[in-house]
Amino acid sequence: MNKKWEKRFERLRLLGWLVLIGLPLVVVCCVTTGATQIFCGVVGILFMLPGFIYFYVLVILHWKDRYRGRHSDLWGVLILIETSGWMKLVYLFRHLIPDMCHSGRYRLDSSQPIS
Repeated sequence: MNKKWEKRFERLRLLGWLVLIGLPLVVVCCVTTGATQIFCGVVGILFMLPGFIYFYVLVILHWKDRYRGRHSDLWGVLILIETSGWMKLVYLFRHLIPDMCHSGRYRLDSSQPIS
């Protein structure tokens, strides 16, 4: 795996921690009222938003750059057309996580140079 993707995956992990920090704030927002609700909701969303935006962009970049499957056109259409985000979650588990862990079709071969 090249250094560019290692850095991108590391950023995704760091932003994932921010999402985990923002999640309890959103839960507090849902169960409180008044100024506490507004404060927790705004701060929680501000913590979570960068991670979701980066994940969305990373899925498209990964598909464009690293996809090694036989259904490249199908993934491209599904990722770009659907708006709910479900296909992006499927892509996360089918491609991004295996690439991060060097498993499946993204396994590092001894013949591949590590750059």
